[in-house]
Amino acid sequence: MGLFQRAHNIIEAKANKALDQAENPSEMLDLSYEKMLEQLTQVRRALVDIAASRKRIELQETQLRQSIAHLQDQAQAAVAQGRDDLAKEALSRKAAAQQEIDQMEPQHEQLTEQEEKLEETLQQLQSRVNAFRTQKETLKAEYTASKAVTSVNEGAAGISKSISDSGAALQRAQDKIATMQSRAQATDELLESGVLEDVGGGTDDIQKELDELSSKSNVDGELAALKAQVGAGGASGAAGALGTGATASTGSNGSAGSSEPSSAGDGA
Repeated sequence: MGLFQRAHNIIEAKANKALDQAENPSEMLDLSYEKMLEQLTQVRRALVDIAASRKRIELQETQLRQSIAHLQDQAQAAVAQGRDDLAKEALSRKAAAQQEIDQMEPQHEQLTEQEEKLEETLQQLQSRVNAFRTQKETLKAEYTASKAVTSVNEGAAGISKSISDSGAALQRAQDKIATMQSRAQATDELLESGVLEDVGGGTDDIQKELDELSSKSNVDGELAALKAQVGAGGASGAAGALGTGATASTGSNGSAGSSEPSSAGDGA
C-alpha cells in the first residue's frame, strides 16, 4: 500500500469517526423526512406535468374531431350542390385530421399510463411519508428518553463527561490538598528538629559572618573565663605556698632568737 493511499485511508477513517460522533439521530431523521417530502413534491410536479400534457392532447383531439365533423358536413353540402371538387377537398382535410388523431392517440395512451403509475407511486410515497413521520416522532422520543436515561445513569455511575471531569478535578484537588498537608507536616517536623535551617540553606553571607562572629565571641568569652578561672586557681596556690614558707622562716628565727640570749648568758 502506497503512502498516499495510507494517508487517504487515515483521513477517511478520521472523517468517518468525526461524522459518527457529530451525527445526531433526531437531526438525521428530520433530514430524511425532508428528503422524502422533496421526493413527494417532485412526483407531484411530474404528475401535474404529465396530466397537463395529456390534457393538451385531449384538447387537440377534441378540436380535430370537431373539425372532422365540420368537414364531413361541408363535404355533404358540396355533394348536394354538385361540387364534387369541394367535397373531395373537404374529405381530404377530414382524412388529414383523422390521421393526426391517430398519431396522437399512442401519445395519449402513454401519458395516461404514466399518469396512472405516478398516481400510484404518489399514493405509495405519501403512505411511506406518513408512516415515516409517525415513526420519526416515535424514534425521536425514544432517542430523547434514552439520552436522558443514559445521562442520568452515567451521572450516577460517575462516568459521564461533565461529571467525570468534575470528579477528576475533585480528585486533583484532594491530591493537592494531601500533598500540601504532607508538606506542612514535614516542615513542622523539620522545624522542631532544627534540621530545616540546615536543609533549607536560606542564610546569606552576612548572616553567616554574624553567626561566625557570635560563635567566635562565645569562644573568646569561654577562653577568658577559663583563663580567669585558671588564674584564680594559680593565685590561691601561690598564696598557700607563700604562707607555708613564712611559718617555716618564723620558726627558724625564733629558735635563733632563743639561742642568742643563751649565748649571751653564757658569756656573762
